[in-house]
Amino acid sequence: MGREDVLAWVESPLQLIGAAEWAAAHRTTVPVAGRLTPQISATADELLARGARFGELEPYLGIPWNLLARHGHWLVGDGFSGQFRLAAAVLRPHRITFLDDGAYAIAYADALLGRRAYARPHVAERGLTTLVAPFAAELVHRRATARNVEMFTAFDLGPDRLEALVDRGFGIRRHDFSWTRASAPAAATLGRRIVLGSALPVDGRMMLVDYMRWVTDAAAGGAVYLPHRRETAEQLDAVATVPGLRIHQTGLPVELVLAGARHPLDVRTLPSSTTTTLPLVLAGTGATVFTDVVGRNGRARPSARTAAA
Repeated sequence: MGREDVLAWVESPLQLIGAAEWAAAHRTTVPVAGRLTPQISATADELLARGARFGELEPYLGIPWNLLARHGHWLVGDGFSGQFRLAAAVLRPHRITFLDDGAYAIAYADALLGRRAYARPHVAERGLTTLVAPFAAELVHRRATARNVEMFTAFDLGPDRLEALVDRGFGIRRHDFSWTRASAPAAATLGRRIVLGSALPVDGRMMLVDYMRWVTDAAAGGAVYLPHRRETAEQLDAVATVPGLRIHQTGLPVELVLAGARHPLDVRTLPSSTTTTLPLVLAGTGATVFTDVVGRNGRARPSARTAAA
C-alpha cells in the first residue's frame, strides 16, 4: 500500500463533486471508487465531460476492500458511514481527507471533538458498525495527532470548532466550488424562480400534504422544480399537479444543474446542504436562496434569505 497514494471513496453525488474540487485544488489526478447508483454514474459522466481530474473510476457495491488496501490516502465523504468505520478499523489508512456529506460536516466535526456521539444524527445504530466506532475514532485521532487528517469543506465550521480541531491536529481547508463554477457550461434557461425538491417526506420528517402546500406556495406565479434524487414516484406525481410548475428532471445534483447560470435566480428550498452550497455555486450571479423552515406543525414558513453576491 502506497502511504500517499490517493483514492476517492464516494457514496453520493455531492461527495463526488467534492472529490473533483479536491483534485483541482491539488492539481492531481484521483482514481475514484464510486457506489454503484444511477445518480453517481450520471454525475461522474458529467464531471468528466467538464474536465474533472479523475483517474480510473471503479463502481462498487459494499466496501471496495482491494482498492482501499492499495491506497494509503483516502478521500472519504461520510465519516459516520458504518462501512468507512469498519474499513478504517481494519485497514488503518495512513492519511484521511473528509469531504462534505451534506450538512453532516458540522455534526461530524462535533463528533471528532467529543461534543456528540460518533454516530449519525437521528439514526439508531446497532450491530457491527457500533462495535467498530471506537476503533475508527481512535485511528482518526491518532492520524490527526500526526497531522494526517484534513477536512476539505464548503461549510463554515465556526471559529470555536475550527480552533479546537486545529489544536487537535486536524487540517481544515475551505473551498467555494471554484472549479465547479469555472468548468460549468452555460446553464439551461429555466426561468427566474427555482423550487428545489426535498426528501423530507420520504424520510418521514414532513407530511406529504404539508410538503405539497409548501411547493404550491413556493411555485406561485410559475416556477421550475428540480427533484431531489431520493424523491419517490408518488411524490413526483403529486408535485406534477401543481399549477404553473414545470418539473426539470436531470439526474444530476442541483449544484451542477445551476452552475453556469447567467442571470439572477430566486431559489426556494427547505433546509438542506444547498443552503450552503448554492450561494457559493451561484456567487456573482445576483441569485437569492430562500430557505423555508418546517415548524412543529409540519408547516413551512419563510426564514433565511441568502444572496449569492
